[in-house]
Amino acid sequence: MRLLYVAAWLVAILTVCGCGVSLLDLSGPGPAPGSPPRAHIEELLGRVATVESRPHPGGYQRGCSGKELCVFGPAWTDDQDAAAGHDGCDTRNNVLALDLRSVAFRDGTRGCVVLSGILADPYSGEVLQFDRADAKAVQIDHVYPLAAAWDMGASTWSPERRLRFANDVTFNLLAVNGADNQDKGDRTPQDWLPPNPAYHCFYAGKYLSVAVEYGLPVTLADRDALAEVAERCP
Repeated sequence: MRLLYVAAWLVAILTVCGCGVSLLDLSGPGPAPGSPPRAHIEELLGRVATVESRPHPGGYQRGCSGKELCVFGPAWTDDQDAAAGHDGCDTRNNVLALDLRSVAFRDGTRGCVVLSGILADPYSGEVLQFDRADAKAVQIDHVYPLAAAWDMGASTWSPERRLRFANDVTFNLLAVNGADNQDKGDRTPQDWLPPNPAYHCFYAGKYLSVAVEYGLPVTLADRDALAEVAERCP
């Protein structure tokens, strides 16, 4: 099921005015509607492995030009075996098509190239208009960052598994506002949570789901941060 905990608050959007409408009034003072319950996050915390601190094995190179190592494969390649792989559309457009509403596609692309749509942003709580002419305003986030995954164990994976991880539209990819994605970078929960506290429970559940699915650990500090989030979940 796409966007495991977002569906309930997506349907709460009744009107969209301008380029960014706050959802704070819809979610109230607590977690946004559709957030996972405390028990679910605690169950995931019980399953995820923990390490004392983030190791730094070196060798991480995301780029694929020249002599760069391209350790997670070409960005947004369709030539991979994650969900939606080998469907004729690149991964970025796959995520946009899944996460946006009222999507318009470019003619002649067989429903691949997204031109516009509406994003209920899971980090800021705003409703954003996406326009391909300003594509950087909406970016695709790896919930469990690629650089962090490399440090926490992906450096030992096969190239095929790393490629799948980098393009996993089911678990690890979300369309989000560009500013928050840039601010997050490769930081993990001990150092970064969505700026809107109403979406912390959603993010904690999402992050831990990726970790459990791929057997990636979290640091003790990450675990403490996520456990603190869980205490505030319904």
